[in-house]
Amino acid sequence: MRVAASAIGAAQPSLQEKNALNYAKKGIILALLSGMIFSLDSLLVEKSKEAHPFNRPELLLLVPFICALAHDFSAALLTTLANLRAGRIKDLGRSLLSKPGRYVIAGALIGSTCGMGGYMAAIQLAGPAYVLPVTSLYPAVAAVLAVFTIKERITPRAWAGLAFCVAGVITVGYTAPQGETSGIFYAGMAFAALAALGWGAEGVCATSGMDFIEPVIALNIYYIVSTTIYLCILVPVMSLVVLPAAGGITVLAEFALSPGLLFVALAGCVGSFSYQCWYKAMNMTGVSRAMALNITYALWGIIFAAIFTRAEITLNLIIGALVILGGMFLIIGNPRDMLNLRKSG
Repeated sequence: MRVAASAIGAAQPSLQEKNALNYAKKGIILALLSGMIFSLDSLLVEKSKEAHPFNRPELLLLVPFICALAHDFSAALLTTLANLRAGRIKDLGRSLLSKPGRYVIAGALIGSTCGMGGYMAAIQLAGPAYVLPVTSLYPAVAAVLAVFTIKERITPRAWAGLAFCVAGVITVGYTAPQGETSGIFYAGMAFAALAALGWGAEGVCATSGMDFIEPVIALNIYYIVSTTIYLCILVPVMSLVVLPAAGGITVLAEFALSPGLLFVALAGCVGSFSYQCWYKAMNMTGVSRAMALNITYALWGIIFAAIFTRAEITLNLIIGALVILGGMFLIIGNPRDMLNLRKSG
């Protein structure tokens, strides 16, 4: 009887294990929430394309940079005010000068230019139906990078789940182009691939830094770095290229007064919350798992589009949703496997 009682007691998880498990579960919830919220971000950015001058064809190369600047500026403002109110501004300054801060800055440089910039350009050139599946491949990029940089072990089960998620997103979002595909479409696909690479590398860099920096501080650094790059370098350079043939510098005033800018700024506020959930999730439950759950933004985007735009619910949507759910179960796996977040897939 004593032996049996001891065995039962040994099978019960300790308080420390329970706390670690609850911590990991919260990370999974945040990862799912970040994907859901980011899909709303995309709908708001898409809405801005209906307004002048965002809808001018001759400004096609400049619009993604204007969108990225407005998006990340509003997000930077929101996160800075939140950290100011919470008394974390001093932590922001110290983090910027630290070694972990340099990892976060490196992630921000890659994520803002290649990730967000590539995504905005891809949406303009190819449209979300083609772009979302390609950008959703970024967890695969991050998973491979994480193996070599932060030594995160990816189990065969998790690799299979990741493959299911990617396959499901492709099933949901991919629609074959009708007729001949122009060079613009291929350029859009190239930018989408660039976004996947940028977001994957950003996640690994940011997670390395967040071992010593709070996620909300890391996120603030990201948006400050991104805003600075677009405001001081990318938008001025693209303006010099595009504006001489499109009406001169007065076009910038049209952007500033356009209602489309309000949609992008609102998207930045929504995106800030999404990114905050994403950064916390990566820190709480591991890079590969958090990113694989985050890519459900492609599924959420189609669901919300069906609700708000009366899009047709197709068989592809149903099949893709089931495949994604199956992949998620494989990635999450046995809840007790989440106790060691850096070693479990």
